[in-house]
Amino acid sequence: MIEFFERPDGTPPANGYSHAARGAGRLVAVSGQLPVDPQGVLVGAEDALAQARQVFANLGTALAAAGARPPELLRLTFFLTDLADLPAVRTARDEFLGDGPLPTSSLVQVVGLVLPGARIEIDALAVVDDSAAPHAG
Repeated sequence: MIEFFERPDGTPPANGYSHAARGAGRLVAVSGQLPVDPQGVLVGAEDALAQARQVFANLGTALAAAGARPPELLRLTFFLTDLADLPAVRTARDEFLGDGPLPTSSLVQVVGLVLPGARIEIDALAVVDDSAAPHAG
């Protein structure tokens, strides 16, 4: 269960994120996802939207592997090499989240990423309801 506080009294307007969130359940941490396909090949070398869509696809796959879904995202951290890519990233984010809740987020501009040609990396935290947790046996 996650409770989102999109714009608590006294906070400035938010553009596609919540100012705060709290949750109870299993914490799922997803490492930074890069714009690579399942074979590890860079997608969309000069296309920020293609890269952002690939990063969100990878994020969705990683979340699913851990038993989580996009509505259970608590936090997204964005790393961009060029802030001019932000509109494309927001488009891909909105496609990925749909009408779901808006997780908290941070954006950091970086000089470069570990993969040459990558323009974006995103890591995430999600909270999955304990009652939905698979049990190892």
